[in-house]
Amino acid sequence: MKLKRLAAGALVGSLAAMSLAGCSLITGDAKPQEGAAAGESKPFPKSWDEPLTIDVFDGLANYMGIQSGWFAKIVKDKFNMELNIIAPNVAGGGDTLYNTRVAAGELGDLIITDKGEKLDELIQGGLVMDASGYYEQMGDAERFDVAVEKLNEGKDGVYAFPTSVSGIKPTEPSEGLEPTFGPYLRWDYYAELGYPEVDTLEDLLPILKQMQDAHPTGDNGQPAYALSLFKDWDGNFMNNAKQPATYYGFDEMGFVLAQADGSEFQSILDDDSAYVRSLRFFQKANEMGLVDPESTTQNYDTMFTKYQNGQVLYSFWPWLGAAAYNTPEHVAEGKGFGMVNMKDQKIFSYGAEVYGGKQVLAIGSKAEDPERIAAFIDWLYSPEGAYANGAQTGASAGPEGLNWEVNADGEPELTEFGLEALLSGENEVPAEWGGGTYRDGVSALNVPVVLPADVDPDTGFPYNYTFWPSFQESQQTAFSKDWSEHMDGATSTMDFLKKNDQIAVATGGGYTSPPDSSEIETLRNQVKSQIVAASWKMSFAKDDAEFDALLKGLQETAEGLGYDKVYEFDLDKAKEQDKVRKAVAKEFG
Repeated sequence: MKLKRLAAGALVGSLAAMSLAGCSLITGDAKPQEGAAAGESKPFPKSWDEPLTIDVFDGLANYMGIQSGWFAKIVKDKFNMELNIIAPNVAGGGDTLYNTRVAAGELGDLIITDKGEKLDELIQGGLVMDASGYYEQMGDAERFDVAVEKLNEGKDGVYAFPTSVSGIKPTEPSEGLEPTFGPYLRWDYYAELGYPEVDTLEDLLPILKQMQDAHPTGDNGQPAYALSLFKDWDGNFMNNAKQPATYYGFDEMGFVLAQADGSEFQSILDDDSAYVRSLRFFQKANEMGLVDPESTTQNYDTMFTKYQNGQVLYSFWPWLGAAAYNTPEHVAEGKGFGMVNMKDQKIFSYGAEVYGGKQVLAIGSKAEDPERIAAFIDWLYSPEGAYANGAQTGASAGPEGLNWEVNADGEPELTEFGLEALLSGENEVPAEWGGGTYRDGVSALNVPVVLPADVDPDTGFPYNYTFWPSFQESQQTAFSKDWSEHMDGATSTMDFLKKNDQIAVATGGGYTSPPDSSEIETLRNQVKSQIVAASWKMSFAKDDAEFDALLKGLQETAEGLGYDKVYEFDLDKAKEQDKVRKAVAKEFG
């Protein structure tokens, strides 16, 4: 990429006579580098004398304020810098905070946002900096130059840096030992029933009924239910109803459900769509008394607490049920959530993104010290940064020396502290590492810059500690042994899915959806509100007749509001995404 950019257009004849970081190569208030020879870039400083606090506008953050704890200590020691996290998720959600700050002409010093429409409007509005001069110094980011080049393709500089980058083939799953989606249930209760066979989604209902009847209360004595739902993430439709569709290889593109391999595209409102099937599943479950009656009013946090208390018996995702309930104490006792073998499943998996994920990093055009921010971004691509930073639901191992060390066999191994920290998060961090609980010190950026499944070039093992042989040996519990014994001897959920051809990998192609036109946006907003409202009503319909009447009414209402026009727009995007995936698979294998 660097050679291509240095040879581009009218810059060819003049670049040899100027520093690569000269003012003409950086927009906004970027400061030129000093002391670099012609045609060379000046290395980043090894230390920074002046303390600096930067505003980090982060569309994924779930924390607002100054980053604290062990991650803050690492950043302070390396860059003499504090991170002030500005989180729209905490400030009320939606785009209100984003729009307000954009209108004021300053979004943040470091910006974490979506590629595509949002990034483009920030570039056009002059709110992000062309970091071309600084990119010449970024040796760690350069390892993923293909992704950086693709992200900035068609632009006249380097305005953003990709996240979730990886050297793994894009046709391989990006997840670790667990997929993103899957039918997870309380395995210990399932075992009590004699491990009944599950041929298809609907077969779960009588099994869940028996489990709930046998265990009507949670560990805290409060009522327990097979299913507990929430509305927080509803958008184009009822989010919970999309999840069972992923068990059959589908993922969403607006009002379209698209197969991972591009073999089928469905309208979510078709009578026989996977989405409507999920709604019927919920309705039947509710009719059987299996759905938490607080589902229509509770939020995600309230529901998560119920999982922790053993009040919910089924989970759409491993990072919900298992994360909440599979504590060391519980699994040692044989308790916990495990994926069941639903024989007709083909679970959707996101392939490793050769060009990076949806979110990007950018330097604000009014940043006081853009060079220091560029150095911080570069560090996030380094092995040290990849271990320390990540998504809150991810599995990066954390800092070496605290959480892990290289053992006598030359392999990474969690320390006693690290094992407790990564499985519970509640242990106290030593003062020299920043103090506080481990969980409180986790990076508030909440986005992996390097995919945790990627391999650390220094150890030869992934940053994701769950892949490490030493960790897997340490996790041989009563729960894991029983699960493995009844799942063909599989060593992990992903191992089982691969062996049984039950995984559908969507090639990581880096597709970016075009923005809605003003007309499509207007139509979508009025239609999706009707879909969400009717979907919840259908889930709690008293019988099949009421469900069918609600579905027909929704279909007619949606059609009258312009659903078909939005669906065709989304269908075109889904088909284009498939073309991109197939091209990337052909190029990278």
